[in-house]
Amino acid sequence: MKILVFDSNSIVNRAFYGIKLLTTKDGQFTNAIYGFFNISLRLIQDLKPDRVVFTFDLRAPTFRHKMYDGYKAQRKGMPEELAAQMPYVKEIITSLGYPIVELAGYEADDILGTFAKCGEKDGNQILLATGDKDSLQLVSQEVTVILATTKAGGAQYIPMTPESIMEKYGVVPSQLIETKALMGDTSDNIPGVRGIGEKTAFALIKKYNTLAEIYEKIEEIEVTPGVRKKLIEGKEDAFLSRTLGEIYTEVPCGDYLEISQRKEIDNDALYSTLSKLELHTMIIKMGVTKPSTQVEEIGQDTPTSDRKTYRVAPLDLAKISTATKMYLSTTVENNIVTALVVNIGDNVLYHCENPDQDTVKAICTHPSEKWIDDCKPLHKAVMAMGGTLEHVQFDCRLAGYLLSPNSTEYTIERLSGEYDVTIPMIAQAEPLDCMNQCALLPELCEKMSQDIEKNDQHVLLHEIEIPLAQVLASMELIGFKIDLDALRDFGVEIGAIVKSLEQEIYVLADKEFNINSPKQVGVVLFEDLELPVRKKTKSGYSTDVDVLESLVTYHPIVTKILEHRKYSKLKSTYIEGLDKVTGEDSVIRTSFNQTETRTGRISSTEPNMQNIPIRTEPGSRMRGFFVAREGKLLIDADYSQIELRVLASIAKDENMIDAFLSGEDIHTNTAAQVFDLPPLFITPLMRSRAKAVNFGIVYGISAFSLSKDIGVTVPEADKYIKDYLKTYDGVKNYMDTVVADAKECGYVTTELGRRRYIPELKSSNFNLRGFGQRVAMNMPIQGTAADIIKIAMVKVYERLKEENLEAQLILQVHDELIVEAPAHEAEQVKQLVKEAMEDAIKMAVPMQVEIKIGKDWGEAH
Repeated sequence: MKILVFDSNSIVNRAFYGIKLLTTKDGQFTNAIYGFFNISLRLIQDLKPDRVVFTFDLRAPTFRHKMYDGYKAQRKGMPEELAAQMPYVKEIITSLGYPIVELAGYEADDILGTFAKCGEKDGNQILLATGDKDSLQLVSQEVTVILATTKAGGAQYIPMTPESIMEKYGVVPSQLIETKALMGDTSDNIPGVRGIGEKTAFALIKKYNTLAEIYEKIEEIEVTPGVRKKLIEGKEDAFLSRTLGEIYTEVPCGDYLEISQRKEIDNDALYSTLSKLELHTMIIKMGVTKPSTQVEEIGQDTPTSDRKTYRVAPLDLAKISTATKMYLSTTVENNIVTALVVNIGDNVLYHCENPDQDTVKAICTHPSEKWIDDCKPLHKAVMAMGGTLEHVQFDCRLAGYLLSPNSTEYTIERLSGEYDVTIPMIAQAEPLDCMNQCALLPELCEKMSQDIEKNDQHVLLHEIEIPLAQVLASMELIGFKIDLDALRDFGVEIGAIVKSLEQEIYVLADKEFNINSPKQVGVVLFEDLELPVRKKTKSGYSTDVDVLESLVTYHPIVTKILEHRKYSKLKSTYIEGLDKVTGEDSVIRTSFNQTETRTGRISSTEPNMQNIPIRTEPGSRMRGFFVAREGKLLIDADYSQIELRVLASIAKDENMIDAFLSGEDIHTNTAAQVFDLPPLFITPLMRSRAKAVNFGIVYGISAFSLSKDIGVTVPEADKYIKDYLKTYDGVKNYMDTVVADAKECGYVTTELGRRRYIPELKSSNFNLRGFGQRVAMNMPIQGTAADIIKIAMVKVYERLKEENLEAQLILQVHDELIVEAPAHEAEQVKQLVKEAMEDAIKMAVPMQVEIKIGKDWGEAH
């Protein structure tokens, strides 16, 4: 028999600290719950145990605390945001039918040890799932420790056997107790022998096997006089530490086989708890079904279901021609509609697989309102066949994003769980996914629409996000032409630079090594060349960019390594990466994501056009490879200082507003105010420092960070910030007010009503609270800027169509729009784009757009 035993406290802790804070709409934290069950369900699925047990620590002192007052004395109490999740973890485990074992006076480790001993005795296979390496001492041929963790929300684990422990530590599992007795354990406040570290402890145990043997031969063992003296003086602590560190294996918790039996799953209780916690993806993972809603008719004993029943019928254009409203679900593959389902509210799902183009166009141009699960793929498919999708009234994916911007997915299944939609019945043995989705749409759309109105997000959804989906679909289809020959030639040039840098680095290091290996770079820098070590990681020396930049003056090899990294990334990520995703027509077609970022900004993938490098000379040359098609030109329009203009307007800061309205250079003006000098006396260095404060202030920049950015002392940077906030007291008032309001209501909003929920503000962790405060200050600024660029995109797209111009919007990057136009339209389009962008929103400080025309992106920018 295979029994899987969870050290639940250990795993829930790792889940809590390994996943960013998640909360329900009413503020209940859920990240630990989500992470814990991600790990446990993955292990149960992969390991396929016959029995599963979850063990927990209790708050009561254990025998170790009674033995030694200092045991775990330095540990802080469980954070409130984790403590509030623990009852739900246990509740869900119980609803799943799994047993929970906990006993006052003992730790979960001891229960694991007891199961391990009992299993060994009976010849059963015991798997101990934990995030704590203390349990490695229990490993044997029958007992495997599964070291579990969570990373970026995903479950990961490493099975530890006697062989893997010997390979990693050079000792057998039971000897890990002996090493801990010598070196102690700061996490549990186990003292060990003062002055004996990990390296010495393992060396001693490898040679003398046990603590007892070391002390039996204390005068004979081969150690330095200093180590012998430490061992003799620390003998009492050593044996105390051994006792504290050894896992107890005779916990009186009852018969281990009897208590590990699983009970029946309580589906309804599970659904209720997971729905309350808004863990809708977990409902799907656990295979939990929504309880049937029953209503009793008067005078009847038999309950009848209130679930709506749909029948499936072939798509009949005549039948739906008089509809004023239709719910539409489609399956789109490679811009081709492979399935289409229409629901017009008559309990029929009109379905067509592989519909012809005329059918798709007829549905999409029908004058009825379209309530859709996700309109962008359909927009794109219809455009590809020369048609248009018209009268889109509602999009569940986009509405879900506005209502829950911290979520990671907006599928109909998850949204239906979140909004407690009654699962309808479909009179077909195996309904297709799009049938199920279409059947859910009427109730889901109604509930989501009500929440959109309640949140005052009608304009945001109907005038920005839904129209924008059509714009993005068009941009994805058109794409951006690239000069592949020039790109490849540039790749050869950069490759030669990389090779040259490699040789220079080898000469400076006096040996060849893998420059792309941080571990080997660390050895060269900190062991061979003996440069000062800045910080270490679990895998060795840190060689991140901050570390290397701090070492530039110590040795010329550091600069060469930094350059090698820059050019290598340029070659692999951008030159070779772009080559791979370019179509046969030499056009790159990125995918724009409308529901990815928490600020409302659009992101792009395959390739990520937002990351095309521009700050360095070689990187900026990349833009020159993006070219206009034959006979056309590029119009590049870029908002000037959009976030500062938004800040001035939102903060109602008169000094900053006046500076913009008077046409002054805002950075020179800031420098003049902060340094108390006339603008004519402001040097380029002063302006540069003022610019850093201007852009850093709404990100909550600290004096320490600013000092690093502009190369001054921390007190000097602190004075710059304080003088800035005296000058722009409206900004100071805005920062204080927006954080206070966010703490009270749990979220911040942009000028157009986009929300971002900030659970971090309620965290007991100082760093997380600080992060939350910075988000609260910045999101209304950055989010409003994102809304403005979206409005501009819609306006430009619509104006081009209204004017019957051939020009087309092809790219958006941050605050920049690129339109491709026939040469004869270029000047007209330039004026049109400038007007549309500057008129996108009316604020105290008008928007200003810089615009250029060129044959390639580099020339136009």
